[in-house]
Amino acid sequence: MIPLIKRELVERRRWLEDSEFVDLLAIAQSGPGPIAVNTATVTGYKMRGVLGSLSAVAGAALPSFLTILAFASVLVRYKSAPVIDAFFRGMRPAILGLLAAAVWQVGKGSIRERSDLWFVAAGVFLLFVLGEGPVVAVLMSGLLGILSGVWNRRGGRQEGETRGEAQGSDED
Repeated sequence: MIPLIKRELVERRRWLEDSEFVDLLAIAQSGPGPIAVNTATVTGYKMRGVLGSLSAVAGAALPSFLTILAFASVLVRYKSAPVIDAFFRGMRPAILGLLAAAVWQVGKGSIRERSDLWFVAAGVFLLFVLGEGPVVAVLMSGLLGILSGVWNRRGGRQEGETRGEAQGSDED
C-alpha cells in the first residue's frame, strides 16, 4: 500500500513533497491501526481539515472492507480446498517482495545524509534486537532527531551543513 499511496499523493497528484510524505508516514506509523487508513487520516486532515480526514478515511477503508467481506464469504465456503492452500502459499513470497519494495521506495528518499544511517540503525536495533514495537522505534528515533538537531546547533552548525563548511565559512 505504501508505494501506491506515495505514487498517488507525491508523484501523480503532487499534493505532498517527498519529505512531507515521509514525515506523514512516520506520524501514521506511530498510531494504532492500518497504515493506509492512518496515512489517509493525516493527509486528509492536512489537505482539508476534519472533513478531508473523514472523507479520506472512508475512501481508504471502504473498498478494502468490501473486498475482504466478499473474499471472506468465499473463503469460508471453500477453506479446505487444496487450491486455496496453494493460493496462500504462493502469496507469501509475493507479500515479502511487496514489503521490500515499499521499504526501498520510502527509504531511498529518507536517507539524505550519511548521519541518517544512525537513525536507521537505531530503529533496527529497537525493533529487532530489543523487540520493541514500531511506536517506540518511531518515538525514540524522533527523540534522537531532536537531540541531533540540538547537538548540531550547539556546535554552531545549521542543518545540512558539514563541519568543513561551518569552519571554512570565514575564509571568504
